[in-house]
Amino acid sequence: MMSVALLWVISPNSEVSNCFGFSDSVREGNRFLEPFKSTARPKMGRRKNWKYSSSNVDSRHPQTFGSGLEKPGKFAGFSSMVAKIAGETAVSSEKKVYDVVLKQAALVKKQLKDGEDFDDVKPDIVLPGTRSLLSEAYDRCAEVCAEYAKTFYLGTLLMTPERRRAIWAIYVWCRRTDELVDGPNASHITPAALDRWGSRLEDIFRGRPFDMFDAALSDTVAKFPVDIQPFKDMIEGMRMDLKKSRYKNFDELYLYCYYVAGTVGLMSVPVMGIAPESQATTESVYNAALALGIANQLTNILRDVGEDARRGRVYLPQDELAKAGLSDEDIFAGRVTDKWRSFMKNQIKRARMFFDEAEKGVTELSSASRWPVWASLLLYSQILDEIEANDYNNFTRRAYVSKPKKIVALPIAYAKSLVPPSRTSSLAKA
Repeated sequence: MMSVALLWVISPNSEVSNCFGFSDSVREGNRFLEPFKSTARPKMGRRKNWKYSSSNVDSRHPQTFGSGLEKPGKFAGFSSMVAKIAGETAVSSEKKVYDVVLKQAALVKKQLKDGEDFDDVKPDIVLPGTRSLLSEAYDRCAEVCAEYAKTFYLGTLLMTPERRRAIWAIYVWCRRTDELVDGPNASHITPAALDRWGSRLEDIFRGRPFDMFDAALSDTVAKFPVDIQPFKDMIEGMRMDLKKSRYKNFDELYLYCYYVAGTVGLMSVPVMGIAPESQATTESVYNAALALGIANQLTNILRDVGEDARRGRVYLPQDELAKAGLSDEDIFAGRVTDKWRSFMKNQIKRARMFFDEAEKGVTELSSASRWPVWASLLLYSQILDEIEANDYNNFTRRAYVSKPKKIVALPIAYAKSLVPPSRTSSLAKA
């Protein structure tokens, strides 16, 4: 039940197997595409040689169906905000996530310190005959993004060519990863298959892609200061979906939301870039991106309560349900009562708080990257409005934003994207 936080503006179609041309034997892990060759510009001045596939390679990699900040003081305030609504400190999960945030921010700071600009992407080091293959790989990523995230895809067209290609590659990898546990063949996925997918991810970061979609991502991570940890964490979120169907408190749910959605924000910020005129700390921008991922995933959870219940899953804090006088049985029965309405009001309030936190960081992004992020934020937050309009019946009625409302939201998002960073931003450096 993953949300690709900054990337999925339109709810994805679950039938995606054929869009990647994959066969359906993920549990076997056999290779399925012709050898793909390419090279990418190395990080840290070292040459990265991509592994050339062969037809008789071992079966370590799963064949997938489409598997495709602030300063510490400020973060403490955000932790208190979450703790206040969650009814507990939630220190453990937030501390784990914040450590990752600091690491990602440090990579971007190093790039800026070394004098590299986000828009100054160096050209590829390409062997004869491979440039066209790499270009085709990115084109395929663009096709997938255009097909399954139409609104976001249109927004990416305002980005610089290098940035939008990189975002397409990240989108495809996230989508393929989600399909492992949410796709039509998810029942065949085992922890061992996720292990193979993790090994394949490491090969991507070593410059040894398995197929053309991997090649696009491998090229992307060679050009931008993208770290492997958020990608690994997303796979960990898939593991949680295999073994866990209840969350005893918001601390546990927060970590799950980070794994499956907040990670996308951390993957994307190095590519989207921070506006040169921004006065915000790098950490604060990452925190805002993380908040958008958490907000989107909480919204997904609230929208899909009935659908998840039919699968035997309850992605709601058990202690908060009990405090509201509710239980799993009430959810499985699908009764909209006053207790349920009161409970949902509190859940929606929390999700909106994360959206509010996310808004603070969108303006700090590079001007060309703001529109798709604003569109994602506005459209996803409107799902909460639709839940309210449905009288909190998320058991049998699916809340969605109508096409006319989406059309109205796009120019609003575009107008917001034109607003430059404020010199008095609450995320500004001290």
